[in-house]
This record gives sequence, C-alpha cells and structure tokens, in this order.
Amino acid sequence: MSSSLYKITEMENLTPAQKELYDWLVEYINVNKYSPSIREMMKAMNLRSPAPIQSRLERIKAKGYIDWIEGQARTMKILKPHDGLPILGTITAGGLVEPFTDDHEKLDVVSMFNQPNCFALKVVGDSMIEDFITEGDYVIMKSTKEAKEGEIVAARVDGYGTTLKRVYFNPEEIILKASNPKYEPIKVSPENVEIQGTLLAVCRLGY
Repeated sequence: MSSSLYKITEMENLTPAQKELYDWLVEYINVNKYSPSIREMMKAMNLRSPAPIQSRLERIKAKGYIDWIEGQARTMKILKPHDGLPILGTITAGGLVEPFTDDHEKLDVVSMFNQPNCFALKVVGDSMIEDFITEGDYVIMKSTKEAKEGEIVAARVDGYGTTLKRVYFNPEEIILKASNPKYEPIKVSPENVEIQGTLLAVCRLGY
C-alpha cells in the first residue's frame, strides 16, 4: 500500500518524508488556522536541525502543494484541498495478495472523512462477511501503525501482501483473524507484519 495516501490530481507525488510533513502541516493549519514555526516542525518530525525541514518545505512548495510569502513568518498556506480519498487498490478479505503502489481513482467521501490521513480500499473476498464487509465494498481506513486488540486493520505481511482482518496480539506472534469461520487465522511474528491502517467505515455503493 502506498505511503502517499493523498495524491492531488495532476500534481507530482511527494516522497514519504515530504508526505509526512505535508500531512502534519495540513492538520496543524486546519486546527490552528495559521502555519507552524520551523521549530514546531522540527519537533513534530523528530529532527534536531532545521535544514531537513527547510529542504522538504522547498520541495513540497515546488511540487505545488504549499506556498508562503517570503520574509514573512507564519504565512504558509495549503494551495489545494484534498479532493477525495484515493482508492489505493483492492484489499483481500480472503487470503493474502500483493500490495498496491498507486491510487487508481477517487472515492468522493471527503465531506465525511475530511482528514489528512484517510484512504480507501476496495474489498476482494468474503473473509470479513460476518462483520458485514463483503466483496465490492469500500473500506475507509485511518492511516496508523498502531491498533487496539480486536480492531479491523489493513495489515501487510512480509513476502505476501496486504489483508483486511481483525488483529490480536500475543507476546511472540500477531494473529490476523477473519470473521468468516472458513478461513484459518494468519499467525506471524511481529517483525514480519506492519499495521497500515484501522477501519473507520464501510461504504457499499449501488444498493
């Protein structure tokens, strides 16, 4: 699954580091109604030097995502609002499939989930049918690397791909469990699995 969870149409993709800073800026400006200081950005990105922040800002600006007035503090603005949740591809609700690296279309639910860290996936398979998630549904996910016991997550398993399952934690393994009893739980060591998002909502279109 792509790290660029928001891709603005006809604008150059951000690198993961640029994306991290950009998403933080969107949220900060949305909450505070003004732009942060370089020091605040350094703290948020866990950096000790302003140089990486300044470099990322210049690249993000050059790609058309932000702008500011030279020589004036706290004048940064977001040039274009997010225009939809990217559908990053499909996610298996069965076994495991290869992850997707590009968003192919947009699901226009931004009015419901106007956050800089949401994305959508189209469900393939029936392993989560007991949670009322069926093939063809769109799952709206919050991008995060952490999840609570029993939450429905998008999880990437090294060497296999990304799957939609409930997650359970044991000291020596992580269990990814389907709600459909015909599917066996997937048991993997913690170092071989990455939580990529937790479920916010399910969208079923055309019914």
